[in-house]
Amino acid sequence: MPASSAAAVAAAAANSSVCAPLPVLGRDVLVPLVTGGEVDYAALDYAASAPALQRVWDDVAAYAPYYGSVHRGAGYLSQLSTDLFENSRRTISDFLGCRADDQVVFTRSTTDSLNLLAAVLPENTRVFVFETEHHASLLPWEQRADTEVTYLNAPRTPRQAVDTLEQALAGREPYGPALVCVTGASNVTGELWPVRELAAAAHAHGARIVLDAAQLAPHHPVDIAELDVDWIAFSGHKLYAPFGSGVLAGRADWLQGADPYLAGGGASRKVSRRTDGGVDVEWHTTAARHEAGSPNVIGAYAIASACRALTEAGFDTLVAREQALIARVRAGLAEVPEVRVLSLFGDDAPRVGVLSFVVEGWNSSHFAAALSAEYGIGVRDGLFCAHPLVRTLLGSEPDEPGECGAPEAAPGERSLNAIRVSFGAGTPDEHVERFVRAVKELVADGARWNYRTEDGRCVPASA
Repeated sequence: MPASSAAAVAAAAANSSVCAPLPVLGRDVLVPLVTGGEVDYAALDYAASAPALQRVWDDVAAYAPYYGSVHRGAGYLSQLSTDLFENSRRTISDFLGCRADDQVVFTRSTTDSLNLLAAVLPENTRVFVFETEHHASLLPWEQRADTEVTYLNAPRTPRQAVDTLEQALAGREPYGPALVCVTGASNVTGELWPVRELAAAAHAHGARIVLDAAQLAPHHPVDIAELDVDWIAFSGHKLYAPFGSGVLAGRADWLQGADPYLAGGGASRKVSRRTDGGVDVEWHTTAARHEAGSPNVIGAYAIASACRALTEAGFDTLVAREQALIARVRAGLAEVPEVRVLSLFGDDAPRVGVLSFVVEGWNSSHFAAALSAEYGIGVRDGLFCAHPLVRTLLGSEPDEPGECGAPEAAPGERSLNAIRVSFGAGTPDEHVERFVRAVKELVADGARWNYRTEDGRCVPASA
């Protein structure tokens, strides 16, 4: 961490009254407690979906009366919407530090972006992916019958990650097109991965690399040229924008060389009938090639608005404050012997505001339900769409189902799940303090309410 950032962390940690730097929707929402009364909702599940920034919502609301069809429309509102859509593409390109010949393709999500990339891979591409990936970046590659996927074991240090990849790439046969997929920050542990070093290893062995930045982009600057990755994928709903939009940005050649991800209007430049009764199609070579159909202009504009807000707030400031929050959570959890924080790379590994943990004697669903019902705190429990990673991290964990919560495992298997707390630029200090206090109270005193299992979830029982 640069000296300036380290100083900012210290300053932020010393000032416990710092408010969230970027206001979000829902910050004033009151939720009922089973023990009586109401409390403002503490949204600590940013890794699943971050609340939309108030600024993003305001920008979208200001545009809404001018909503019109995008591309090819002759009317004023259509022209305005088209300009807004394409300017959003340029804003996102700048935010990601794209190279001059990179393309920014709008998708529905990170999952959609990586499935798009999987669809355009050259024939017989070898894909290398660590078992530690989110399912969005773990699963798309085997959808192609001609694609061979090598799953790499979970590394225990950043250096081991690079060495494991180098060995796998060096031993591949035959030597043809290859793609490496890696996360920037784990959605389970929050740990930062050595992206630049992995990119160098990939390129040294003639492979390309795609970065899943879903958890990285909301917390850290992401520069495609500086990291030297070939593509970046991320979702709007992790980046303080509403649901339903995503981005795949990077090299154009594989995108241009493949058939469109979806066939239809917008992707085609020219369609004509043949004498044999069929049709000939000339497809676009721009990003439009993979954006068939009427585009999600509001989704694109929302992402661009979030990119502007984060840039203007300054990542040095945002990172410094988040590191102070991380330090507070880690220090608080360390004071509870029954709590074990999950980690691949160790306690000193740099991370974003995402931490997962288990509590001795508690089923994770029960603990998360009590945080919600008794303290108004929203966290996530389970396997976080990263089943192989969580099972690896919990492989030696004793089976402690507790008195509530249905085990996910099949008969004969042990039930494994964890609790995840995650936060970011919209998190007030009080929410983090409430979370730490709640963990200590629940472990020391137990839940104050009775809970039961309903449809596999732990929920408060009727009074």
